[in-house]
Amino acid sequence: MKYQPLSSALYIKNREKFCYKLTESSVAIFNSNDIMPTNADGTMRFRQNNDLFYLTGIDQEETILLVAPDCPNPHMREVLFLRETNEHIAIWEGHKYTKEEAEATSGIKNIQWLANFEQVLNTVMALSCNIYLNTNEHLRAGVIVETQDARFIKECKTKFPLHTYHRAAPIMHELRGAKEKEEIDQLQIACDITEKGFRRILSFVKPGVTEYEIEAEYLHEFVRNRSNGFAYQPIIASGASACVLHYIENHKACLAGEMLLMDVGAEYGNYNADMTRTIPVSGRFSERQRAVYDAVLRVQKEASQILRIGTNIQDYHKEVGLIMQSELVSLGLIDDTDIKNQDPAWPAYKKYFMHGTSHHLGLDVHDVGTMHGPVMPGMVFTVEPGIYIQEEGLGIRLENNIVIQEGKGYFDLMRNIPVEAEEIEELMNS
Repeated sequence: MKYQPLSSALYIKNREKFCYKLTESSVAIFNSNDIMPTNADGTMRFRQNNDLFYLTGIDQEETILLVAPDCPNPHMREVLFLRETNEHIAIWEGHKYTKEEAEATSGIKNIQWLANFEQVLNTVMALSCNIYLNTNEHLRAGVIVETQDARFIKECKTKFPLHTYHRAAPIMHELRGAKEKEEIDQLQIACDITEKGFRRILSFVKPGVTEYEIEAEYLHEFVRNRSNGFAYQPIIASGASACVLHYIENHKACLAGEMLLMDVGAEYGNYNADMTRTIPVSGRFSERQRAVYDAVLRVQKEASQILRIGTNIQDYHKEVGLIMQSELVSLGLIDDTDIKNQDPAWPAYKKYFMHGTSHHLGLDVHDVGTMHGPVMPGMVFTVEPGIYIQEEGLGIRLENNIVIQEGKGYFDLMRNIPVEAEEIEELMNS
């Protein structure tokens, strides 16, 4: 792995928090993600199941975690199962965790090879009444491929039909929503790497460069700083393409006078940054571009101020909508008549700002965590308002990542990434 792993103390603490939420006489099972195929004998890069990673720090395929905090046999209360390596695997695939390395990473004393899983499971299940199994319950998940977790659920229910089954996902959503200091430190590194990429392209962008060349500049800077690369498929959208919210073709030339919207973030240690900046291709804003840019920046700053402890996310989005409504009126994009005649389910401002302002950020770019309960200390959010004027071929979005702090408002993980229009112009023309 390229990144510096965190201390096992974090994963010990995370398992303690999880086990505290379990009912009496329970066992919980977490499976690693599969290695996904492409074509012929090709495979995609492995990406660990984030819940398993959160509880163990183990970043390897064919891994299973079993926790049974009330098991009468203390040796069986935490067991980590790994794929047994050999000389052939080492030659063809490279080094895999030894038992000693897995213990050092996870803090789990009982490390066993996968071949022993069925025997241990049978023993622990005979001493347990409840079983917690994991599924992807993200509100926006579209699960089509059957996962290892899904296969295990079917097998487990067939073999142990009389146990009481529970969902692990709600517990994991609650725990992962509020980050520990070590997690925030990883997110800060991801944001710092993202800053390096952005500063690199400020001196690179000029009329005639292509979106894919800009993408390559980011990737170069990310990987050379120990990132695996982009946290998500990057959006490098010049001109009217910026009005396509999920534009990922990144194939056009950037033309003089256009604005360039870049929604990119580096991944570091499985934690993700999520930045958006919009800059003038020619290095100077036009009067109209500057007016829209400043409006978006004002909304972003105000939104960051009202995203505090106890805030309800749904109410927050409505409040940000009213701030945006005022800015759009000032820009002449909507008027009082539009507001008076608007559909309450789709307010007038939605014509130019049609997405939400914030989402959780962490091991997932759209991380798990409540989108209906109150904001809690340690939660990390994006703040990303935008204005998209299709008739003008102009789209501007600005996005920072902030940590909600106890008694201190928020802490901006992207505080060092240039965002003021004057600084952008100065850096692009230096």
